[in-house]
Amino acid sequence: MAKIVDAKGKNCPIPVVMAKKEIDAGCPEFTVEVDNQTAVENLKKLAKNQGYSSSVSEAEGVYYVDFVQDCEACNALLDSDKPQKSWAVFVPRDTVGDGAEELGKSLMKMFFYTLSQSDDLPDCILFMNAGVKLPVGDEQVIEHLKSLAEKGVDILVCGTCLNFYGLSQDLKIGTVSNMYDIVSRMQKADKVLTV
Repeated sequence: MAKIVDAKGKNCPIPVVMAKKEIDAGCPEFTVEVDNQTAVENLKKLAKNQGYSSSVSEAEGVYYVDFVQDCEACNALLDSDKPQKSWAVFVPRDTVGDGAEELGKSLMKMFFYTLSQSDDLPDCILFMNAGVKLPVGDEQVIEHLKSLAEKGVDILVCGTCLNFYGLSQDLKIGTVSNMYDIVSRMQKADKVLTV
């Protein structure tokens, strides 16, 4: 019988992260239980990208997403592996997007949680402008950043920006940095992702 992963009641991206942990542990077959269609679609994409086949069944509002390791797909993924390139994350604000602030703050927490659970980590995370408020005052983001720092990710925080917001003494994680260092890290990276 396949292992059951209970992700009912969990918001995106937690069901995907839970499934990825099973994949990383080498589990050849498992089922993820979720209660929303968005999670189902995200899990199906994960299965395809990780060399698993997936099937979905539903009963009484619960979706059962079955993951089965597909050896042919695994081999194709291995054949297409390329050397990892360096990358950086640039965070110029404390929310994701320009819509509702509450949603933007929630999405930012989810972004850093998802990043902290990934195997493909950036070389550095660069905080500027209102982004410097995150490593100062958002406890959830700070915990995710601590986890990333423990895995070797450099966290650089603009000192001028901290001074502007009166937060210089409140930094909880990261190294106070400057424009020169931040620009240099961007230039050295193969790609820069702006959140």
